[in-house]
Amino acid sequence: MYPCVSLLLLLMGRGAIPLVLSEEVKLCSKTVINSCSDCIKSGAYCTWCKQLNFIKPGEQEAARCDTWAQLIERGCMEEDIISPKNYFSSSKNISLSNTALDKGEPIQLRPQEVNLKLRPGLPHTFTLDFQRVEGYPVDLYYLMDLSYSMEDDLRSIKTLGNKLFNALQGITKKGQIGFGSFVDKTVLPFTNTNPEKLNKPCAETEMYCQPAFGYRHVLSMTGNKAEFESEVNKQRISGNLDSPEGTLDAIMQAAVCGERIGWRNSSTRLIVLTTDDGFHMAGDGKLAGILEPNDERCYMDNNLYSKSNEMDYPSVGQVANQLEKNNIQPIFAVTKNMEKVYRELSKMIPKSEVGVLNTFSYMIHSNKHYPNRLKLFFLNPLLNSSQVSFNVTVTADECMQSEISFLIGPLGMKDKLKVSLSTLCKCECNDPVTVDSPYCNGKGQVNCGMCSCKAGFVGQKCECSIGEKDESSLRAACRKDNGTECEGRGDCVCGICQCYTLPGGSTYYGTNCECENESCEKFQNKLCGGNGKCRCKNCECKPGYEGTACQCKKSDEQCRTPSGSVCSGRGTCKCNQCKCMEGYQRPYCLTCPACQTTCITKGKCIECLGFQTGPFSKNCSQACTSISEFKMVETLPPGKPCDVRDVESCRVFFAIKQLDGEDNYTAQILKTRECPKLPNIYAIIGGSIVGVTVIGILILLFIKVLFTLQDLKEYRKFMNEAQKTRWSENKNPIFQEATTTVANPTFSGE
Repeated sequence: MYPCVSLLLLLMGRGAIPLVLSEEVKLCSKTVINSCSDCIKSGAYCTWCKQLNFIKPGEQEAARCDTWAQLIERGCMEEDIISPKNYFSSSKNISLSNTALDKGEPIQLRPQEVNLKLRPGLPHTFTLDFQRVEGYPVDLYYLMDLSYSMEDDLRSIKTLGNKLFNALQGITKKGQIGFGSFVDKTVLPFTNTNPEKLNKPCAETEMYCQPAFGYRHVLSMTGNKAEFESEVNKQRISGNLDSPEGTLDAIMQAAVCGERIGWRNSSTRLIVLTTDDGFHMAGDGKLAGILEPNDERCYMDNNLYSKSNEMDYPSVGQVANQLEKNNIQPIFAVTKNMEKVYRELSKMIPKSEVGVLNTFSYMIHSNKHYPNRLKLFFLNPLLNSSQVSFNVTVTADECMQSEISFLIGPLGMKDKLKVSLSTLCKCECNDPVTVDSPYCNGKGQVNCGMCSCKAGFVGQKCECSIGEKDESSLRAACRKDNGTECEGRGDCVCGICQCYTLPGGSTYYGTNCECENESCEKFQNKLCGGNGKCRCKNCECKPGYEGTACQCKKSDEQCRTPSGSVCSGRGTCKCNQCKCMEGYQRPYCLTCPACQTTCITKGKCIECLGFQTGPFSKNCSQACTSISEFKMVETLPPGKPCDVRDVESCRVFFAIKQLDGEDNYTAQILKTRECPKLPNIYAIIGGSIVGVTVIGILILLFIKVLFTLQDLKEYRKFMNEAQKTRWSENKNPIFQEATTTVANPTFSGE
């Protein structure tokens, strides 16, 4: 039997998997308890004692909150214990149908509507009966991957389709089956867009190959076996370029094109999808320049997905939404190499299942989403020949402001149980209506064992009259640094903290109950090491002992240096060990690797003390008290000396040694300084003048040479042009000699 056939039988049959839960220990984990309601909300097994005078002097009202057994043990009467119980009622409980009716919907689930009032954390279990009627309609749509990689599996998946139809007919007389196929979008880079390759995307040797396509609806829902087998057997391989297929495109169209597919309104709806590869998802379309997101609508033209190349792939969330909206359960029948991928996909799609092709067994698993604040378990099904009974356990994790509703039902079926749920978070103490109760000193009334005081009165039993004072100001007096009232360890009565009693018998004390004598540090499992007393969280040690837990005998033997000082004067001796100042290292606080070197920090004082120069020269004795002693020497002791530059740029050499204490030094200063030789001012000035003069003369000579060369060049050019000139000796043809004769009238000729 193929895996999807097994899945179909399991989903349509009466099998189930029992679960076992261990018995829960009843505990009450109390938090901040100021009222009965706070107690009920703090834990499923927390109960409240409303008995008057139940708490002892010094106890807080929170002592009324505990488990039932603890309150009984402490003397609370059973009738005074408040513990809300879960409430269950069935508002619609019609009997199950035996056969499918021609008129009206068959009843396969009982009850149909229930009301639950739950206490947070307290589970409630009820029985849900399911019985599948004979002849109940089932619609199964078979989706085949016809990409070229499925060539080897084509014959197997054709056989699988026929076996699915036979299995469906064996389950119900009103079963129908439809059929569709898919490959991928017919655009680059998903499919080769060469016209020849679009027409035949398979290998050249492949004789039977259909043109490339995205998703094709082949056969609408039918009960005709011959028609289904005929259409399945007609299928031929197609192809694409990349490994992932347009799987989500095909599922989306099969889900939203209800009229074309032929889904019936009252049927169980299944999609069985066979593939051997992964799937494209939302965003992959951008690789082909497809930017329009999928709009989750039906686009079917001539049984082909018409917007395959115009619209992006849908997201997994969109597919899951439409499958759930249309009450369709998908079953993925995949090859072994794709099992892990589709199991991860199944986690994100409610009601989906995964089977492996060419295997013979499969364990079913279902997942269903309910409100986050709820926990649901389906336990211990009680089986008989006609129906399955489930024990459904519902738990509310926290209080809810209003009633909520949710549905429970079999996978892939229309029948659902409606659960209306609210929570019990208030106490019903049924206190007598006494405005001025004697228990509250006639200044208030009892509410669940506690006093609700009139205006102007406060206190556990309304014993404090605040008069003209504001209650908030009285309570502020009980808060240290605007913190918690009485540090959470007492009650504020008339502006004074009344501290609680500790379990060991002692009490908190102090103005704000900040002190107690039981939480000091321990040594060898003894409070204060047995060598002192605990006082307000601190150990007061006996003479001869010290330490935070009085764990050490007083001694400084291991803290003394060879010179006899304790921790070199740069620390304190605690528990016979040096506790050094910051930066200094044990055992004797001699060195400080992280401190700045004294060659730098004491350089100005050395200059001041040795040569009376530098910034401290005017107040050297006051500024340099850290150097208690210094000597001017001809030679320094062996080792690398310190050196600094003084105000005259001379190098001053010295050796410095730290004495006991934080800032206490002795120094040896070399008498001779290394000073740089002064420059010859006259030589510099004379040289500068000579240099400027020489440079000026050279510049003038250079300019003179340039002008001379330029003139020579122009002269030669002129002479060349003059030599090339030839003057013509012919007369000008347009020249005429003067012919006018002027006679002097006064000339007589003599």
